[in-house]
Amino acid sequence: MTPGQETRRLARGLVRASHAAPAAVVTGLAGALAAALGSGWVTVTLVTVAVGTGQLSVGWSNDWIDAARDVAVGRTDKPVVAGLVTARTLRLAALVALAVCVLASLALGLAPGAAHLVAVAGAWAYNARLKQTVWSWLPYALSFALLAVAVVLAAPGDRVPAGWAVAAAALLGVGAHVANTLPDLEDDASTGVRGLPHRLGRRASGVLAPGLLVAAVAVVVAGPAGPPGPVAWIGGAAAVGLALAAGVSTVARPHSRAPFGLSLGVAVLCVVLLGLAAADIAVPR
Repeated sequence: MTPGQETRRLARGLVRASHAAPAAVVTGLAGALAAALGSGWVTVTLVTVAVGTGQLSVGWSNDWIDAARDVAVGRTDKPVVAGLVTARTLRLAALVALAVCVLASLALGLAPGAAHLVAVAGAWAYNARLKQTVWSWLPYALSFALLAVAVVLAAPGDRVPAGWAVAAAALLGVGAHVANTLPDLEDDASTGVRGLPHRLGRRASGVLAPGLLVAAVAVVVAGPAGPPGPVAWIGGAAAVGLALAAGVSTVARPHSRAPFGLSLGVAVLCVVLLGLAAADIAVPR
């Protein structure tokens, strides 16, 4: 293999191990929300870098920590098992990304930086241990909620996030967690991973995931002051449709990744609605 081929293989491995699609969605939504809240380009850039590198560190650490488990169950869709990258390389990449995340987060200010770093720490805790316990949902609730807190605290003005916005973010996070876990329930259980979705079983989790997503949409639509406008109703209805489609897909194709993709679509629509209600999600102290 030539050096060029080796470099391209490594790049493919790093991209695949980063869980690129959800990482890109979360990063883009955080930057978009920061802009909607009136943050300047410097703050929007710092939010994007902090969240982006945090997401990379989480994705790479996940595949590094799970490498032996993935080999044991023959997860050839994983880059380590496929021979594209080594667990040692992923460990180094995760630590480098984490270092950049720390610097970018603290550059936003002590309060928003601390909130974001606790969110990232929660995701690392999930990878390292909590995914195997009944508390697997907690890092998702905490990290998504704190991400919203960090973006609001980094925005101009002495403002804090409204409670309903934080609750909606937490619901989205837990819904995405359950949807993302469903395709791998059996493989995970065979290697000792027994998070909340595994303990509930496929049928109950298949109902829980869209239920949480619909609840998040309801909070986003009803949370802002005043009655919902036409855009809120239309966006909310579209988001509910995606959430219900995720539930149907779970039943029709148990091992499909579609429910997680649909849950990301729900998150995108919810953040659009949050951006349109920026005056209500960031309130004076």
